[in-house]
Amino acid sequence: MSLSLSSYPTRFAILTLLSATTVFFFYKSRRHLSKRLKSLKPISQNPIPKTPRGKIFFISQTGTSKTLAKSLHSLLNLNGFEFDLVDPKEYEPEDLHKESFVVIVASTWEDGKPPPNAGFFVDWLTESADDFRVGSLLLSKCKFAIFGVGSGSYGETFNAVGRDFSKKLKKLGGVEVLEVCEGDVDEGSLNEVFGKWSKRIVGILSKLGENGGDMRNGVGDGSEDEAVSEGDDDEEYDDEFEENDEESGIVDLEDIAGKGPSRKKGVNDKLVNGKLNGGTVNGEKAMVTPVIRASLEKQGYKIIGSHSGVKLCRWTKSQLRGRGGCYKHSFYGIESHRCMEATPSLACANKCVFCWRHHTNPVGKSWTWKMDDPIEIVNTAIDLHTKMIKQMKGVPGVKAERLSEGLSPRHCALSLVGEPIMYPEINSLVDELHRRRISTFLVTNAQFPDKIKLLKPITQLYVSVDAGTKDSLKAIDRPLFGDFWERFLDSLRALKEKEQRTVYRLTLVKGWNTEDVDAYSSLFSIGKPDFIEIKGVTYCGTSATSKLTMENVPWHSDVKEFSEALAKKSNGEYEVACEHVHSCCVLLAKVDKFKIDGEWFTWIDYEKFHDLVASGRPFTSKDYMTPTPSWAVYGAEEGGFDPEQLRFKKERHHRSSRQENGS
Repeated sequence: MSLSLSSYPTRFAILTLLSATTVFFFYKSRRHLSKRLKSLKPISQNPIPKTPRGKIFFISQTGTSKTLAKSLHSLLNLNGFEFDLVDPKEYEPEDLHKESFVVIVASTWEDGKPPPNAGFFVDWLTESADDFRVGSLLLSKCKFAIFGVGSGSYGETFNAVGRDFSKKLKKLGGVEVLEVCEGDVDEGSLNEVFGKWSKRIVGILSKLGENGGDMRNGVGDGSEDEAVSEGDDDEEYDDEFEENDEESGIVDLEDIAGKGPSRKKGVNDKLVNGKLNGGTVNGEKAMVTPVIRASLEKQGYKIIGSHSGVKLCRWTKSQLRGRGGCYKHSFYGIESHRCMEATPSLACANKCVFCWRHHTNPVGKSWTWKMDDPIEIVNTAIDLHTKMIKQMKGVPGVKAERLSEGLSPRHCALSLVGEPIMYPEINSLVDELHRRRISTFLVTNAQFPDKIKLLKPITQLYVSVDAGTKDSLKAIDRPLFGDFWERFLDSLRALKEKEQRTVYRLTLVKGWNTEDVDAYSSLFSIGKPDFIEIKGVTYCGTSATSKLTMENVPWHSDVKEFSEALAKKSNGEYEVACEHVHSCCVLLAKVDKFKIDGEWFTWIDYEKFHDLVASGRPFTSKDYMTPTPSWAVYGAEEGGFDPEQLRFKKERHHRSSRQENGS
């Protein structure tokens, strides 16, 4: 029987064969395409989300933990994980059992307590963990990881909140996928530690996604094989962020102010329990670790030995070019181009919200570090300072005469950063500066009253008075000491006993400390300062440790209004004497000491001061004062600008907020 193509069985067989062939090639092509797609990097910054999705909670008081949480949120989104950023005060903790993955970035506040935004959340966890009716399986489907943000200076309560969260969540059946990582804001490496920990989180989430939401070996150990972008790929990943972050709008975890150095720069601190080990010098603990050193050097500091620093002030550069000096030039006759800004202690006992250095310097309550020789510190500071002055040679506008003068500093502002009187040999250092006829302005943060009492004569001694009440001082200075208010008041009393020139320094931060004029004026009688400097805060950028914006910066008119009100409260004891519009700064002076026959004598006879010191005899602030020039006096047309200097104004191409508001 012959085969006919037109027969039904034949047609059916051929069609079946063709269909099978088509299906075979379709699946083969799809598998090939699938492999090819997996090998490609996503061209979108928002790739298709993987599972699981979850929540990132920030337990934050000043914004540090919130900023870190936002950075992690961006990183997870970039890697395709859909997470919600949550303030716990807006969250119903009863819903925790519904979550599959929870990340908590938690700050520890005073006495080991959590910030207020986590009050109800913590209370619920505590009650539930201790309630036998709730049971230990409530959160059995919830995986979690915790990053603690704290200060090592708090001792036993360091990162207590993060550790407490871990215990309570585990007690309720939660599965901890990483041990609590404890970040220390004092180490200067918080963002680097957080960045490494964040990549471990991404690695663990990747494993969960690959295994349908279940980890292959239970709790992850955070090892390198779990993390993404490690090894050679890590370098490529960092480069991509550094080159494209402005265009993409993505913030790299290490782009927050105070970042540690890149791995490319060879800083090899070892990560132990979530903290970077500090360095040692001849077996003694060094204040400046390699990470802190790299961070400060990036900001322009020259580090001296193991705990001191020097930096070239912008006003020094300005007066070298004949473009005007700082407010100290206007108020006290300082030659800004001959002024050296330095400190013998980069450490401090406060973490002020307006800190210029974004807390890249260490903090501590007492001196626990190796101590360098005071003469060596002075020698090195002058050497480094003069080298920076020499580098100004050839800069357009720098005057040869001023450059030559600048190589011989005549003044030292011991106010660079940190707390200079923490240095045990501060008197020997001051003696050495005075021996070289270099005058001294020393600023203390009012937490070491006994040190103030022991200080030898300073050309001008400052105490920072950042608030008028205990609560506001705690909020703005964020002191380490529990008895900070008592220390503050005792420091003012110690200042009163000084015979040489004394100053209260007020830094005004709108929204923080500009309201209570009465509280400030009540402090005048305690310290009886010769002068009161009132200055608007300098905006140095938002960072992980400071949430200040330009909205917190007062206008000069605001500072003037505040100063006039404060002078009025003194009932004639103080008057507004000088101003420096460029620095947004106003000076109040004691009338009975520094106003003679209607003329102000706020300037200093520096040569007379050095002669008095060399004599060894007692002397007072009246013994080395000299008349204030008319252009520096409050209300003068020059606004505190030296007419012998050439005013230089930058051309600006943006409108100020006042212009935009039509004011």
